[in-house]
Amino acid sequence: MQLLEVTDSRTRKEFLEFPARLYKNEKNWIRPLDNDIEAVFNPKKNKNFETGEAIRWLLADKEGGTIGRVAAFVNESTKNSGDFPVGGMGFFECINNQDAASMLFDASKKWLEARGVEAMDGPINFGERDKWWGLLVDGFTEPNYGMFYHMPYYQALFENYGFQVYFKQYTYWRSTREDLAPAIRERISRAMKTPGYSFKHAQKNNLEKLASDFYTVYTKAWASHTGISRMTMDKARAIVKAMKPVMDERLIWFGYYHGEPVSFFVMLPELNQIFKHLNGKLDLIGKLKFLWYKYKLRGKMETKKTFGIIFGVVPEHQGKGVETVMIGATQDVVMKLGYTDIEMNWIGDFNPKMMAVTRLLGSTIIKTHITYRKLFDPNRPFERYPIIK
Repeated sequence: MQLLEVTDSRTRKEFLEFPARLYKNEKNWIRPLDNDIEAVFNPKKNKNFETGEAIRWLLADKEGGTIGRVAAFVNESTKNSGDFPVGGMGFFECINNQDAASMLFDASKKWLEARGVEAMDGPINFGERDKWWGLLVDGFTEPNYGMFYHMPYYQALFENYGFQVYFKQYTYWRSTREDLAPAIRERISRAMKTPGYSFKHAQKNNLEKLASDFYTVYTKAWASHTGISRMTMDKARAIVKAMKPVMDERLIWFGYYHGEPVSFFVMLPELNQIFKHLNGKLDLIGKLKFLWYKYKLRGKMETKKTFGIIFGVVPEHQGKGVETVMIGATQDVVMKLGYTDIEMNWIGDFNPKMMAVTRLLGSTIIKTHITYRKLFDPNRPFERYPIIK
């Protein structure tokens, strides 16, 4: 077997094409958009390159055929946020062969060690947690936009190598056809009448305010979490800019206290319902296909799904009913817009308060992803991601 660094147009193309061959018989696999994957590794599009670096490899068998791929990355602004330096690996795809998988893991480990890293998390993204984060281990149905589908055997490849569960991420689901319990309705009503609070959806014609409010809440609600990269206004603007072509402003909600943003719930239409017809291409022909399928499938999908990509409440306003309002009050909105299903895409097992809120609203877990950690020193005690109190 031979490792090949991705350095030119041929190897970049193969990095994108290999999964299509690997998953050709998996009916629930949806090919990610090539542009989305390449944007992660483009310093002009990924702000994380300002303080970090990344590398990609392909793994070939003795005949020269690709049998695996992986990426490794380190960000100087986040690697020392815990007790020791941590890097990341991700975009892993591989045949069912432990030797091949271990060779890819070893390459990532060696590269990270050379940069002073003492552990690696994976599979994760060289960017924010809203995309390409975690290994699918349960709920092998069609993935939401921005999330990978994985082969069931990947779990054994990771754990046999020595990766340990750092935290689990749950995808919760609820149907808008089922109304909220009367007690929840009453709780939402009381919270919305609390003096000083107001709740409203974003305005697509004022993206600067959307970015500013997002930045304010994210910084206060998520900045203290281990391993979270620092948010900047430039990053916030880039996130909003990326969402603009697909966003439905009525699905992006903010909570305010005396006019100051204190919470958000960002939802998007589940675009993989259309993107699965594009074979990863959003070039001119792909855009025309997108418009065609959007028109063709309008009103004809048995399931019209929206998914939550990020949720946050600043600490001093937690436990005051804001969480319930932000999730529950959107029920009527999404139903009125014709959405039949809501999926909350990323709720960590380290966040028991958020898990309790979603269960209270009648949501159930339908998918489980795992973020693993591999300690390079086998004598170092392993600790899971700290529980949010």
